[in-house]
Amino acid sequence: MLEVQEKIVLGFLQDTPEASILDVGGGHGQLAIPLCHSNFAVTVLGSSESCRKRISEIVDSGKCAFKVGNVIELPFAEKSFDTVISFRMLTHCKQWPRLIEEFCRVAKHSVIVDYPTSQSLNKIAPLLFEAKKKLEGNTRVWTLFRHNEIFREFEKHGFVLNRKKAQFFLPMALHRALKCRTLSVALEAVFRALCLTSLWGSPVIIEMVRKA
Repeated sequence: MLEVQEKIVLGFLQDTPEASILDVGGGHGQLAIPLCHSNFAVTVLGSSESCRKRISEIVDSGKCAFKVGNVIELPFAEKSFDTVISFRMLTHCKQWPRLIEEFCRVAKHSVIVDYPTSQSLNKIAPLLFEAKKKLEGNTRVWTLFRHNEIFREFEKHGFVLNRKKAQFFLPMALHRALKCRTLSVALEAVFRALCLTSLWGSPVIIEMVRKA
């Protein structure tokens, strides 16, 4: 999952190699680390100092800045960063419209986020919740979105869709249950070749850009 996510995001950013990036909630380092290794100017915002732990190496080396703050009251001025990215935040945030508003306020050019959509096989995800909870132990409740629901919220703040790419056809809970990377990769390759992933895949990564 992380390899696919990283490849998509780096692909979206390939035309802006010198972009300044704010990674909201990115203390897990899943994108901050590869972005820093690709020489982007990255700032990670975490909700507490403990969020610095996993990215301490790139922070201590000066490759990445780290700041503690409220994700729905970002401690930055308008248009402080070329691009704002945030992953696995919208689906777990009850105040997700406010989250989008803050992303748009701080972003000069674009916002890149992901979200699970009900317009996919993820529609059955609630039925798999208990199984997922047993597999992961710390699974949180999440929200499934319709695409237009997300797009409309961004449009309120002057941002429109530039690119959209689905990551997987099968729900992640099923892949985790399979516990076989080789099989998961093979299955997803087939669905991608049949264009099923682009039609009904999830989670979706989108790039929203500020209107000229």
